[in-house]
Amino acid sequence: MNIALFAAENIHISLPTVKLFEIGPLVITNSIALGLAGIIVMIAVFRYVIYKVQRNEYNRFVGIVQWAFEGMYKHIGGIITDAKMARSIAPLALTIFFTVLFTYWLSILPGVGDSITWNGAPLLRGLPTDLNFTLALAIISMVAVQFYAIKAHGFFGNLSRYFINPFKDPIGAFEGLLEIIGEFSRMIALSLRLFGNAFAGEVLLLIAGVLTSYFAAISLPFFMAFELFIGFIQAYVFYVLTLIFAALATAGHGDSHSHSTEVTSQEAA
Repeated sequence: MNIALFAAENIHISLPTVKLFEIGPLVITNSIALGLAGIIVMIAVFRYVIYKVQRNEYNRFVGIVQWAFEGMYKHIGGIITDAKMARSIAPLALTIFFTVLFTYWLSILPGVGDSITWNGAPLLRGLPTDLNFTLALAIISMVAVQFYAIKAHGFFGNLSRYFINPFKDPIGAFEGLLEIIGEFSRMIALSLRLFGNAFAGEVLLLIAGVLTSYFAAISLPFFMAFELFIGFIQAYVFYVLTLIFAALATAGHGDSHSHSTEVTSQEAA
């Protein structure tokens, strides 16, 4: 194992992930390895909180986690007005938020990125810096949106949002075509936004460590705190946009058009 010093003269930035080993047909990359660790930490944290809550044993940490969880659950009801639909979507939205949050925050730890290498390749990479992960998460989000739209409108009712008789309503048919393009553009935007911010944050920490050389121990904590904030923002944006897309898909046609400006402003965040 080669541990590169923060005072290294050269900065090596690798975009693709690297295979570490294989378990049968499953390939474990450096991003998957750290991502699994983040998911294990997330599950352990919530198992601990559940254990304490069930026994009415509260402390400050349990109170903060419970407050955050309950606050976000109420927030879902504010975006999706149908209470039954909100309860149905909540598990997916909250899982996406906390998965992105924990895996993003774990990628900020010292040694992640190109500072620790194995056979010339980075040993650990943040899971959100893997475009395969962010794209898969975006696909799951948009497929779930279509699933809830079908539940709300029926299969053919959902199709009627996109496919309209151009002879009877040419403007509506054009809008339907734009909606189809919009669904794919939203999926791509979700994946690239998270990937770009996570990868840029990893590179920022690496460059800040190299430039400050032996003073990295003083400067890096400030950049790490900034990246913790960025990680929260990215997890929150992904979570909120998933809810907004679901709300628009399950709303009536008139409601959907009335909220188009709101979605555009949210996507630009």
